[in-house]
Amino acid sequence: MHQAEILIEDINVWETQMFTVQNPLHSTIRAPLLKLIYSLRDNQQQAIESDVAPTAKHALYESTLDLLQHPDPVISELREFIEEMLVTVASAVNEPFWPEGAQARADIVESWFHVTENGGYHDTHAHPNCSWCGIYYVDAGECDIQSRNGINRFYDPRHGADQYLDAGTAYLNGTGSWDFAAVEGQVVIFPSYLKHAAMPYFGQQDRVIIAFNSQIHFQE
Repeated sequence: MHQAEILIEDINVWETQMFTVQNPLHSTIRAPLLKLIYSLRDNQQQAIESDVAPTAKHALYESTLDLLQHPDPVISELREFIEEMLVTVASAVNEPFWPEGAQARADIVESWFHVTENGGYHDTHAHPNCSWCGIYYVDAGECDIQSRNGINRFYDPRHGADQYLDAGTAYLNGTGSWDFAAVEGQVVIFPSYLKHAAMPYFGQQDRVIIAFNSQIHFQE
C-alpha cells in the first residue's frame, strides 16, 4: 500500500533578531570621538547627567540623552552611519509586513555615552519608547569575553523557556543569556524589549561606548 506523503510545516514564531556591523571609518573617527566625549564628561555637573536610573549604574559617567544631536562633524558622520544601518536592519526584518514599496527612515530619539571606570557596571534594564536600540563600542578598554570583563549580556525574552532542559531543547541555548564581546568600531543593534546589562568592568583604561534608541517611521 502506498503511503501518503507527509509534510511538516516549519513555523518560526517569536524569533528575536540581533545584528552587528563594523564601522569601516572607526579608525578615522575614534580619536576625535574620544576627545569630544571626554570634553563633555569633564563639564558634567554629576556622573549620571541624564538623571535616569542612577542607582542602576556604578563607577561610570553618562551624558545627557542628546549626544548624537551634537553639531560636531564627527558626531554627524557617526549618526549618518548608524541611521543607515538602522534603516537597513528594520527594512530587512519588516519587509514582509510593510506595504509594497514602503520606504522608512530612522529617527534617533535618544543617545548618550558611557565612560566606565574600574569596577563600573550597568544593571539589567530595557529601553522604553523606541523600537530598535544599539551600542557602539568606541574604546573597548580592557574588556575580555573569556573572563566576561565589561561585556554586554542580553537575556532570553522567552520567560521560562529554560525551566526544563533535555536533548529536545538544545536549540533554546539553555544559558538564558547571550554575551557580546566589546569590539571597537562595532555596533550591536537589538530590539528594545530585550533586557540587557553591562557586566562589571575592571581595568585601568576606561571602557567607552555610545548607546542610542530609535524609532522607525515611513517616509512621507
